[in-house]
Amino acid sequence: MALLHAEPALFAGLVFLFGLLVGSFLNVVIHRLPRMMQADWHAQCAELRGEALPDAPRYNLWLPRSACPQCGHRITALENIPLLSWLWLRGRCSACRAPIGARYPLVELLTALLSAAVAWKWGVSVQTAGALLMVWTLITLAFIDLDTTLLPDSLTLPLLWLGLLFNLGGYFSSLPDAVVGAMAGYLVLWLVYWLFKLATGKDGMGYGDFKLLAAIGAWLGWQMLPVTLLLSSVVGATVGIAMIVLVKHDRRVPIPFGPYLAGGGLVALFFGADLTQAYLGQF
Repeated sequence: MALLHAEPALFAGLVFLFGLLVGSFLNVVIHRLPRMMQADWHAQCAELRGEALPDAPRYNLWLPRSACPQCGHRITALENIPLLSWLWLRGRCSACRAPIGARYPLVELLTALLSAAVAWKWGVSVQTAGALLMVWTLITLAFIDLDTTLLPDSLTLPLLWLGLLFNLGGYFSSLPDAVVGAMAGYLVLWLVYWLFKLATGKDGMGYGDFKLLAAIGAWLGWQMLPVTLLLSSVVGATVGIAMIVLVKHDRRVPIPFGPYLAGGGLVALFFGADLTQAYLGQF
């Protein structure tokens, strides 16, 4: 432990390698959790209709083993080494040569890089443990929202309570600031939602966005909400306009806001205090 304290680069390197493994697991969560939720919804609807639940094979984050969606080839241990296996296989299934999306190694690499950045910033500390949990959850939520426009309560609500738990010790913010941050994060987007709905008669965002911003407020305190909202809104608006103009994205098809909130939260985690201080310093 003393060696890790004395050699931050070594600690960051070890966390980078561990982050690759975590990123591989996050790929599983991103792919399977929405399908597990959908199966649960179907089961609840069948139960309400008084129908017998059909027999189905077990499907969760652990079972069955990962397989190629095209040919059903079971992924072996050698084919499941984070980042390296995708490069070795040249992005194709070893059995049927169907392409494997580049997003899998991207998630692994992104998770590893952000995990190493956390380790470098906070070293061997409680803050590192907390920040890693926050980073991993935000990555998962961002990609699930990109795929499904869903932000599962099973991730956003634990993230919120974990933020308050860590701030019992004031590791990222004082507890009063964290509580106000959770309340303000939810209420700000709730208010925007209802103002937009009253003005247009349409839903501008989902309730999952309220909970995600509340969770970010619970971790970082209310002071980081303006930075998070500003960054996520500017980037989200820019990307949305670009998609409509350049790729003719249908305006009636919603663009998920969760990835931009998650990105804004990550920037606030690493640089929020510096950005706020630089802005206030102008006055």
